[in-house]
Amino acid sequence: MPTTIEASGTVYLLQPYFNNHTKRLVKTPKLYFMDTGLCSFLTGWLTPDVLERGAMAGPILETYVMSELIKSYWHNGRTARFYFYRDKEKREIDLLIEQNGMLHPIEIKKTSTVLNKAFKTFDVLEKLNLPVGPGAVLCFVKTRLPLNNQVEAIPIWMI
Repeated sequence: MPTTIEASGTVYLLQPYFNNHTKRLVKTPKLYFMDTGLCSFLTGWLTPDVLERGAMAGPILETYVMSELIKSYWHNGRTARFYFYRDKEKREIDLLIEQNGMLHPIEIKKTSTVLNKAFKTFDVLEKLNLPVGPGAVLCFVKTRLPLNNQVEAIPIWMI
């Protein structure tokens, strides 16, 4: 049962992905504000310069991207089957989209230069014998850019 603050659409609790094969995963949800303006106000990060260059720039960007993806599903009458991955060894994938029995890993990066380390954690899904589909790194590249045969860099403006 969602809390009142969840039901009002103010926040979204992103649940961790786990099943019988993934017992060593962290099982605490991540909280995202659905309004980055409210998030910025409540955290005291109030100027554009601080939001762009401050210590919370990455998490604020991740909050923005997550809220836009979630809202796009809701506004199209779809249920967002979104999760994140984090294990006891601190390996993390920002977003797993479950669709047609496959997991699509997504990383959100505040960069325009994508390196292989931006998506190296995606390999952990295959080692766990989970069905993995194409993934992406959402970042500040200008156009879509294939990074390998399964991962593509996608401009944030496209969401």
